[in-house]
Amino acid sequence: MSNAIRVGIVGTQFMGRARSNAYQRVGTFFDVAPPVVRAACDVEPAGLTAFARRFGWQTTESSWEKLVQRDDIDLVDICTPNALHMPIAVAAAQAGKHVICEKPIAMNAGEARRMLDAARGANVRHMVAFNYRRVPALALARQMIEQGKIGRIFHFNAVYYQDWLVDPDFPYVWRHDKKAGGSGAHGDMNAHTVDLARFLVGEIESVCGAEEVFIKERRLPGGKGKGTVTADDALYFLARFREGALGTFLATRFASGRKNYLRLEIFGSEGSLIFNLERLNELEYYSRKDQGAEQGFRNIVVTESSHPYVNLWWPPGHIIGWEHTFIHEIGDLLTAIGKGRDVQPDFHDGWRCQQVLDAAAQSAAEQRWVHLKLEV
Repeated sequence: MSNAIRVGIVGTQFMGRARSNAYQRVGTFFDVAPPVVRAACDVEPAGLTAFARRFGWQTTESSWEKLVQRDDIDLVDICTPNALHMPIAVAAAQAGKHVICEKPIAMNAGEARRMLDAARGANVRHMVAFNYRRVPALALARQMIEQGKIGRIFHFNAVYYQDWLVDPDFPYVWRHDKKAGGSGAHGDMNAHTVDLARFLVGEIESVCGAEEVFIKERRLPGGKGKGTVTADDALYFLARFREGALGTFLATRFASGRKNYLRLEIFGSEGSLIFNLERLNELEYYSRKDQGAEQGFRNIVVTESSHPYVNLWWPPGHIIGWEHTFIHEIGDLLTAIGKGRDVQPDFHDGWRCQQVLDAAAQSAAEQRWVHLKLEV
């Protein structure tokens, strides 16, 4: 077991809480030394103090520039709005720190490439937090695809629906500002499904998209007028994969009744796989080898010790939840750091994903198909 990794986290909201929980629990379930939660950073002092106290962070910083230079930090965890990802990651890598960054990796592919080059140049471990790769059912789906269970893949269909912006009185937040986020639902939600498409099917070579902002202005917090919404509320796109499959990607925050609905359909020559995040412990599988009355979709409950990650947890049939994907993520990252090996998804995966996101946004703006350059 390696020495304990000392962590500094930048950003203390939703993702900061999710990963702090993972740091607290990972040493109990993975064969790694429990990480030291050394320093938490945020610009809001009152919230930072409460966050550090709740999640056990030993010290606090109000400046990420100071945090990344600290000698008592080995790993920098970036949970900020997207506009800060690149400068923090580059500075952290140049300071010799390992880095995990929330998705999307950056504002655009150019920034993502700078992050990748900095991390490679510094020879530090780097990871993009695409936690859904570490849902046991999706890890099992990858195994089944690699084993040829569904044959040649023809279709990858992904929808990611939420409804938290349907209310026209919901106030303006940073995710409405293209300068802070790079995009809206597209970068926040399509980033996940694009990464899963690459994880399960392969590289995407061309896209054709359409986007919309349904509510053009929203009230500013504190009743100080209205702000113009510049980031997309929804972005849909078609895709062609390098190996010949077709894809659809639908992301919206205006799907009334859907809170965090991510569904994948993968159709192949020998069978199909279907996953629904709202039924996280299940994977639907159809095999053309089944005959007669036995033919049909079967529901695999992914809780057996032979399934990916499940042996770390409870006896068969005892389900796990969304928060466990972050523990898997951090466990794999700490293991990789301890053994001096690469971990995926890394900044290369983040850069590839951002290339697809950029191309889809460009397509929507120019109303045409856009082809990607898949250079190394």
